[in-house]
Amino acid sequence: MEIGVPKEIKDQEFRVGLTPGSVRVLCDRGHQVFIETAAGLGAGFLDAEYTAAGATVVTDAAQAWQREMVVKVKEPLPSEYAYLQKGQLLFTYLHLAAARSLTEALIESGATGIAYETVALPDGRLPLLAPMSIIAGRLAVQFGARYLEKQQGGRGVLLGGLPGVPQGRVAILGGGVVGTEAAKIAVGLGAQVQIIDINVERLNYLETLFGSRVELLYSNPSQIEATVREADLLVGAVLVPGKRAPILVSRQLVAQMCPGSVLVDVAVDQGGCIETLHPTSHSQPTYVEAGVVHVGIPNMPGAVPWTATQALNNSTLPYAIKLADRGLAALDADTALAGGLNVQHNRLVHPAVREVFPDLA
Repeated sequence: MEIGVPKEIKDQEFRVGLTPGSVRVLCDRGHQVFIETAAGLGAGFLDAEYTAAGATVVTDAAQAWQREMVVKVKEPLPSEYAYLQKGQLLFTYLHLAAARSLTEALIESGATGIAYETVALPDGRLPLLAPMSIIAGRLAVQFGARYLEKQQGGRGVLLGGLPGVPQGRVAILGGGVVGTEAAKIAVGLGAQVQIIDINVERLNYLETLFGSRVELLYSNPSQIEATVREADLLVGAVLVPGKRAPILVSRQLVAQMCPGSVLVDVAVDQGGCIETLHPTSHSQPTYVEAGVVHVGIPNMPGAVPWTATQALNNSTLPYAIKLADRGLAALDADTALAGGLNVQHNRLVHPAVREVFPDLA
């Protein structure tokens, strides 16, 4: 199969769909890989490394897109919609529930869209979302700590505090992978940490990880309100696979937070769980509303592309191999991979996304 790897064009997105090591595996299996020149440069991979691995380096995006299968990291942007074509297999993060225009473009094109974020194992785990969730959770607190600095617009709080000075308060909405990783970093910085989750079994599990170092709270509106008001840093870490994240923090509640507090919503690419937060970018990462610093970078792991690209490839390569070897027949043999199917034959097929856009189903 011919596999294309275009350069990512989202703002300061330096990750790349395939590493040279992954390219070598695919080429050794008889596939042809066409990678846009400099696509891997931001992640530390040179064109010469791809050539040595067996890839053909092409000079523009069109030559990478005009292949049977395209492997990316982020969803196509409007300038890339014209590259989508009938019968093409697109394997990448899509996050369609928060992107109606992309959903419509995919349906109209006749391309088959398989989304990393909805590939699901029988036990509900999301193997292709997990590595980026780990990174995003850790970065959320790193970013939050930075924007709490006075020079960055924050209230000037050091999360770890000092003897005689209170610790900073970190509140995390959601105790899944993102929330757990955010808590690890916040605890490591010495902050006072609270996790709110609606799943009691998950809270019990988190107690085995953190013991008394993290306050574990059951999610209800009153608890969310009380916790958010006191937070110096609020991390949104709520995920409903394939659907928009529910709004848990209202505009009125944000206005009750201390001026200079910071909000970081990792679920912003699924719509976000904070009403006042909208997507930002690495170039313009923050804005202030109601006196609170908002951070809504949807491609947060793009800040650490050398680490993130390799972590992502470790998880995506086995599935990419199956698709390259067998095409769409691979979906019949792998129920987890079948869960990634979002758009096929000019139709929206993923149940969760169909609920979001019933008029497109």
